Amino acid sequence: MRFDFDREINRRHTNSLKYDFAEAFRRPADALPLWVADMDFQAPPAARKALMNAAEHGIFGYSDVKDDYYDAVTAWFKSRFGWEAEKEWIVKTPGVVTALAMAVRALTAPGDTVMIQPPVYYPFFSVVRENGRRLTENRLRLVNGRYEMDFDDFERRVRKENVKMVILCSPHNPVCRVWREEELRTVGAICERYGVYVVSDEIHCDFAFPDHPHRVFHSVCPELGERTVVCTAPSKTFNLAGLQVSHIFIPGGDTREKFRAELRRCGLDGLNAMGLAAAKAAYEEGGEWLAACKEYIGGNLNFLRAELAQNVPEIRLVEPEGTYFAWLDCSALGFGDDALEDFILNRAKLWLDGGRLFGGGAEQFQRIVLACTRKTLAEAMERLKRAVRAERQR
Repeated sequence: MRFDFDREINRRHTNSLKYDFAEAFRRPADALPLWVADMDFQAPPAARKALMNAAEHGIFGYSDVKDDYYDAVTAWFKSRFGWEAEKEWIVKTPGVVTALAMAVRALTAPGDTVMIQPPVYYPFFSVVRENGRRLTENRLRLVNGRYEMDFDDFERRVRKENVKMVILCSPHNPVCRVWREEELRTVGAICERYGVYVVSDEIHCDFAFPDHPHRVFHSVCPELGERTVVCTAPSKTFNLAGLQVSHIFIPGGDTREKFRAELRRCGLDGLNAMGLAAAKAAYEEGGEWLAACKEYIGGNLNFLRAELAQNVPEIRLVEPEGTYFAWLDCSALGFGDDALEDFILNRAKLWLDGGRLFGGGAEQFQRIVLACTRKTLAEAMERLKRAVRAERQR
């Protein structure tokens, strides 16, 4: 089956967060949006068909799922990652960010310390701080063009600051690392030694590149199962984010019950009937679509890499190992932090995610989403080239 990822689909006037809210975000209306992490591609045909069938039925009452749904989810993770999860481990939530907040609330107490690893997906900061927990940062290090964990600092903070939970981003957003097995084992060993929970956000797991296979944290560190929460979703994989379905794997029974209890307290233990229908169909029949999608995004990455090398060498690509982002080092342009943001947004007319959103030390970086048509990416590169060319001539 052929999938047309070059097809231009007008998303404006559809209440798209990405395209329709420039004014609300104080962005120019003519800035090309390549910021929020959803795709400009239609979801897999099987998911769309499931939604149309549900719509045709026409009754949208309270819904839940049976064993065949859980079988579809666990079969996906077994076939893709060799991870044999049990369906009893799965807790459904409206989203991974919701799950992160629920884990913080359920498994730590107000005033407890939670550790994250910036530069990292910006809701990690808010789910800790806004729930009254103390935040500590084990910053990643950029070494010879590749980000690494600082394990000495990691263990020192865990020990000295009495860290109760680590929120891991795997694969990592925005630096596009896919953590190696030995790196995950080191995280697990430290956390086991000090009795720390690991909440692993693996929402981008299906976008690991072939030479960098994704390892589910629990599959690498099963001995930490009583203190592990693995957060997954079909949202990035199949472009279903607006349908609000996530699958949170919690092997430990006591931990799982604490998490479920917090969901009930917050009134979040029911899900979207349409999302459940689309998710099941996508996991059962969306593999061919995903393979084609990843191939197309890989072509976008190759295009971006060549364009930067040939026309904008001042901007350096941090070579990705996964996700559908590119993390761009713009420091050689020579701007201050505020001036760089102004240059990208108002002179290049690109709406990207500036590095400062992801934490200190990333102010000279920009994150661009590659899950768009080649035509859109080419227009973005043309805008960037013109702006850099004009800057050279100043």
